[in-house]
Amino acid sequence: MQVVSYNIQFGTGRDGQVDLARIADAVRGADLIALQEVERHAKRTAMADQAAVLAGLLDEYYWVYGPGMDLSADVMGPGGLPYHRRRQFGNMLLSKTPILTARNHLLPKMGTLAQFSLQRCALEGVIHSPKGKALRAISVHLSHLSDADREPQVARLLEIHHRAYHEGPGWCGSEVKEAFSEGLEAAPMPREAIIMGDFNFTWRSTLYSRIAGPLSDAYGRMPYRDGLVDTWVATGHREDEGCTCHSGSIADGERIDYCFISSDLLGHLRKAWIDNETVGSDHQPIWTELDL
Repeated sequence: MQVVSYNIQFGTGRDGQVDLARIADAVRGADLIALQEVERHAKRTAMADQAAVLAGLLDEYYWVYGPGMDLSADVMGPGGLPYHRRRQFGNMLLSKTPILTARNHLLPKMGTLAQFSLQRCALEGVIHSPKGKALRAISVHLSHLSDADREPQVARLLEIHHRAYHEGPGWCGSEVKEAFSEGLEAAPMPREAIIMGDFNFTWRSTLYSRIAGPLSDAYGRMPYRDGLVDTWVATGHREDEGCTCHSGSIADGERIDYCFISSDLLGHLRKAWIDNETVGSDHQPIWTELDL
């Protein structure tokens, strides 16, 4: 099973051109795709519904979209009637197997006075792997401002992860009426998860340690038994190795995009790599392969 995460910067490449076709080409073939910075009905991208465009380009995939920012882009239509549309900015999940259930989690946001602060989200879907393993997949994008802004977001993300199994799917229970269930069994809500996206911090951040486990000077990184594992490091790469971002920010030339997996999936992990050739965004796609 191959999974890929890509912050697509609303399809705008390092050449300044908006080209969703090359975004689709960069991720096509993966069994599971997590995208960030997908927007709908924004002037800078010609009012395109990028989620719909990408779904059309990748029509062999099932998909869901979850906005963080959600604003009115309504206009007056023919005959003086309102034409409804939303200006949205968020995340997307695409899967070769059906996305059985989905939840879009809004993350805590700092209400700043001067700095640009944007509502972020984590889009969660439940799928079956090619070999039939039930998994949760989360496409996430954290704040660009600072660790102070990201800290409650990481706390919320970890809470979402740890509570998911106990909360169950969108509906559950043996006494559900058939008119609601339509004769179908409830979707699974497994403990195991793949959490991918743009975290906007490097391995030096205390937030990285919060997710991947503390660092021991003598013994290295110490992931938790019930925690999450950075697939890049678990497949033999150094934490300070690799570049996923060319934004010109403090993270320029460093790794701020991650694929974390539940520790009990570690035995299924085969390899991880960064696509350094693609120029469709200010980020690079990150790939992970698991035997699932």
